[in-house]
Amino acid sequence: MSKKKTGLTQEEIQARIDAQQVNDYVSDSSKSTKDIIKDNVFTLFNLLNVIIAICLALVGAYSNMFFMAIIILNVSIGTFQEIRAKNLVAKLSIMNEEEVHVYRESALVLVPTNQLVLGDIVKLSAGEQVPSDMIVLEGHVEVNESLLTGESDLIKKSEDSDLMSGSYVTSGQCIAEVVHVGKDNYAMKIAEEAKIHKPIMSELVTSIRKVAKFTSYIIVPIGLILFLEAFFLREAGLKTSVVSSAGALLGMLPKGMVLLISIALATAVAKLASKKVLVQDMYSVETLAHVDVLCLDKTGTITQGNMVITDVIELDSSSGVSVLPLMETYVYHSTDNNLTMQAIRHHYGAKKHYEMTEVLSFSSDRKWGAMRLEGVGTVVIGAPERLVSEEDIPTSVLAAQEEGSRVLLIGLNRDYCDMEEAATQITPIAILVIEDAIRENANETLAYLDQEGVELKVISGDNPVTVSNVARRAGLKHYERFIDLSTIHTEEGTKKVVDDYSVFGRVSPQQKKWLVQALREKKHVVAMTGDGVNDIPAMKEADCSIAMAEGDNATRQMANLVLLNSDFTTLPDVLFEGRRVVNNVTKVASIFFIKTIYSLVLSLICIITAFGFPFIPIQITLLDLAIEGYPTFFLSFESDKRKVTTKFLPTALRRALPNAILVILNVVTVHIISQKIGLNAVDTTTLMYYMLIAVSSMAVIKTCLPFNPMRVFLAVTTTVGTFVAAMLFKSLLEISWLTSTTLPIFVVLVLISIVLKLVLDKLITGRIGSFN
Repeated sequence: MSKKKTGLTQEEIQARIDAQQVNDYVSDSSKSTKDIIKDNVFTLFNLLNVIIAICLALVGAYSNMFFMAIIILNVSIGTFQEIRAKNLVAKLSIMNEEEVHVYRESALVLVPTNQLVLGDIVKLSAGEQVPSDMIVLEGHVEVNESLLTGESDLIKKSEDSDLMSGSYVTSGQCIAEVVHVGKDNYAMKIAEEAKIHKPIMSELVTSIRKVAKFTSYIIVPIGLILFLEAFFLREAGLKTSVVSSAGALLGMLPKGMVLLISIALATAVAKLASKKVLVQDMYSVETLAHVDVLCLDKTGTITQGNMVITDVIELDSSSGVSVLPLMETYVYHSTDNNLTMQAIRHHYGAKKHYEMTEVLSFSSDRKWGAMRLEGVGTVVIGAPERLVSEEDIPTSVLAAQEEGSRVLLIGLNRDYCDMEEAATQITPIAILVIEDAIRENANETLAYLDQEGVELKVISGDNPVTVSNVARRAGLKHYERFIDLSTIHTEEGTKKVVDDYSVFGRVSPQQKKWLVQALREKKHVVAMTGDGVNDIPAMKEADCSIAMAEGDNATRQMANLVLLNSDFTTLPDVLFEGRRVVNNVTKVASIFFIKTIYSLVLSLICIITAFGFPFIPIQITLLDLAIEGYPTFFLSFESDKRKVTTKFLPTALRRALPNAILVILNVVTVHIISQKIGLNAVDTTTLMYYMLIAVSSMAVIKTCLPFNPMRVFLAVTTTVGTFVAAMLFKSLLEISWLTSTTLPIFVVLVLISIVLKLVLDKLITGRIGSFN
């Protein structure tokens, strides 16, 4: 046995294991569980709420701490979703479960790829993935390096050639030596560059953080002033002072809004999971709703990554031999396993009609293969330009090639001469038109995305003419606008052409990154699809990254979304879910921000007048659940596929303003009335709280417009249910029944508020624009 096939001894293997020269390193570019928990727990918003809760606990106001249930639920939803997605992606990785043939102690044995050691001698055959960087010792193979380079062209490898981990052997067989293991592998080095986690790209979250940040600047001084006024000026006592101050501060924090966003996004994640879309970052659902440029890879995204025979054109029937039995026999005897041969196998199937006496396998150098069959002669299959002279190439071949299709010529030589000689003297009998199959519904998907205002860019490592023709078959607009980026070598030059073309060919991984950067610099929201290590730099730059499950493990780990069926035609479903979340949350957000606005203004009024804040935390919490939580929860599930055209925070605040003004006016009015007619403190608080419920219910009713059966039900049950709950829990809420004195005042104030709301809505709408 040759030395190459002896392999390592057990002692040498153990020495390498001891030196940690083993291929067991897994690049995990996803967030760790610790980071996920930290990101969800340690936020400014949570900190502010916890500080208020601690203050309430210290004075024994436990019933007023119920709001922390909302905070805990929100943290739990976000943490659970991210950890679940992380674990699912980990299960997708199959490379470590594969085995490879290795020579060890003069025997050929199967070894798991994660147990390979430096210096192992490996036997690779067609269809296997290269598990580690190697150098070919003997044999000849063709490999597909598309996951690494983006180019789907087959690369010939022979003695002393390098094999990169992550590439696939498509034909031939070789013996190779492992030269890199673990994190030293080429694919792992690129994957390691993707370990810096992007910040959350979410307008909803950013808006809430802005509110929390603004509140953080004022919450401490306002809280201290309110407490000091209550404790020293009004001598209200420690517990009452803390509870009153906490009520003002809690009202400024839209905790229900945070929970609603989490629930809406978590629901979208669950719905997408049923459609084979794994969402790793639930905020990416929202991001995709804002995307206006989508960068698509060609192989494995627009196409299936599988060659298929789309047409068989018979040319000469004078030979008396039918093409079908010839090809069935050729498939039966052939050992070729490249993508082209796989397409032929799939189209014809294997059936033995003739005996085979000699075979010459397909070679990339020759561009043809041949087989001698008894009673028939020599059948030759290959590139037309290698088998016949230029003037003899059939016109049907030229027509198919102009359409961007790959064409193979089937020829026959009835003489039993040397096979090399036979291939130069063939009679063409048929041509096979082969194409990379376009994904089902790709045309409809691209047309829909274009219709919805999403600009499409096809970025590939392949020949730009080939990519352009694939784009044409997929129905891409402006497919004829293509460029070969191998002719541009600078970042500035690459970025300069981003707006001029729709199809980019021969693109390097670094150029993909530059193109995405250029689009984002032009204020576009960019999504990027990919399946290979070569796509990672660009996907990291994109606002939303989308990986194919069939692609590389490192790419799946770092992507925001993983298409479990590797089918980009599911993207409209993700777009719909994102739009539903953003549109519905924007629609109901005004209900939440009413409390933020009136709490801030009333706090300032209380500071100026030295009066106590009118509401306590438990009263605010009831409104969080009944007015904010209940109706908005159901409204957030409604279908809404409209394109997102408004900014969340400005829109929500403007819509909340009329109701917030009404609350402030009613609180001030009730206070003045109570002073005039001598209402006691409990009746005053009761009247104020009932007016707060009434005005908040008006906001719910407006949000439910236009009415349908479900919205009518929500408007009625919210209004009636909140008043009933207030009556049932009046002791806990520290209020009483409306009396013969306060009831007429309540009715009059409600009627006046309805009129004022119509006026305020009209005035603000006229100044700002439609709320629709």
